[in-house]
Amino acid sequence: MPALVLLGAQWGDEGKGKATDLLGGSVDYVVRYQGGNNAGHTVVVGDQKYALHLLPSGILSPGCTPVIGNGVVVDPSVLLSELSGLNERGVDTSKLLISGNAHIITPYNVTVDKVTERFLGKRKIGTTGRGIGPTYADKINRVGIRVQDLYDESILTQKVEAALDVKNQMLTKLYNRRAIAVEQVVEELLVYADKLAPYVADTVLVLNEALEQDKVVLFEGGQGTLLDIDHGTYPFVTSSNPTAGGACTGAGVGPTKISRVIGILKAYTTRVGAGPFPTELFDEDGEALRRIGGERGVTTGRDRRCGWFDAVIARYATRVNGLTDFFLTKLDVLTGWEQIPVCVAYEIDGRRVEELPYSQTDFHHAKPVYEMLPGWSEDISKAKSFSDLPKNAQAYVKALEEMSGAPISAIGVGPGRDETIEINSFL
Repeated sequence: MPALVLLGAQWGDEGKGKATDLLGGSVDYVVRYQGGNNAGHTVVVGDQKYALHLLPSGILSPGCTPVIGNGVVVDPSVLLSELSGLNERGVDTSKLLISGNAHIITPYNVTVDKVTERFLGKRKIGTTGRGIGPTYADKINRVGIRVQDLYDESILTQKVEAALDVKNQMLTKLYNRRAIAVEQVVEELLVYADKLAPYVADTVLVLNEALEQDKVVLFEGGQGTLLDIDHGTYPFVTSSNPTAGGACTGAGVGPTKISRVIGILKAYTTRVGAGPFPTELFDEDGEALRRIGGERGVTTGRDRRCGWFDAVIARYATRVNGLTDFFLTKLDVLTGWEQIPVCVAYEIDGRRVEELPYSQTDFHHAKPVYEMLPGWSEDISKAKSFSDLPKNAQAYVKALEEMSGAPISAIGVGPGRDETIEINSFL
């Protein structure tokens, strides 16, 4: 019953797509369990680069069944466009399964997201404006639209009416916008019914039966631990649970069925959007990391904020997720620095703090305490084993492993599918 969870151990954009793709040929199912098209994975296969947003990375692995779980929020137009783009490139997407319980991002969710963020001004969160937050809010407020509702026009109309009763009041009276017509929304959503029908399934049943048959199931999180709605740097977070516990609720499997939890760590640290970031760099080093690492959001197109590796948040991710392994990505980006700073603790009001402060106020005032590690100048992109790495690169990996609290079982030394060093098998 090998069930693995693979998730981001920082603020997202750690390279989860590469890690999932590495495992894709060995697993039977890859499951997205939360988030929406605010997440993005880049997967490089040969000379081909694929940017995935809603679809699980396993869709690029022949023989693997990709699944969009009940915890995901789905924009039908984005999903169908993504499927069409892959089909045009010769990728077989016919095995995709979508939970009938997944919630739909409606046009009014996108509208509310954009006008609310604009209204916040300087206090804005930095959302992608794709309607993810309002859709999760509708889910919690029990006025959400689920995929299965597309197949009962009467129910769909009633639910859209219920949602717009309040939203139209807000749009017209608070934001000075036009009211949205119920009929228009229903008509637009019904267009997707037939197109999505071949993919809709009881994914909870499918996945649990697969595990009972000893199939290998990989649960793939979007975003990262520090963006978790409960355990992240609130309020500068996403609207769902990218942490390991989210895999259980977002896919409908019990925690006793999870056998391994793999955290993806970038060899330095990045984040997109607003919020505290203790190791953020505003100098030439930060610009170099951004340029060499190609640090631009797959989904948003925004430049990522860059900083040195933060061992404090890595330890936090280990604890919150119960991590059994790390996959360290983008080690090659650090080639060329004579010395590489690593944040080992914070200084807060004159105190040294070695664990993530629970107080948001303290975290906002945290200053990094750095330990300097020797760098390397050798090209590591062709390394096939740990011993192929320069001694200083080996020492850097070992230091990060010791500081982070879980073994580093794989290392990314380049963007390609084959540019990975496997130290210990994940399966």
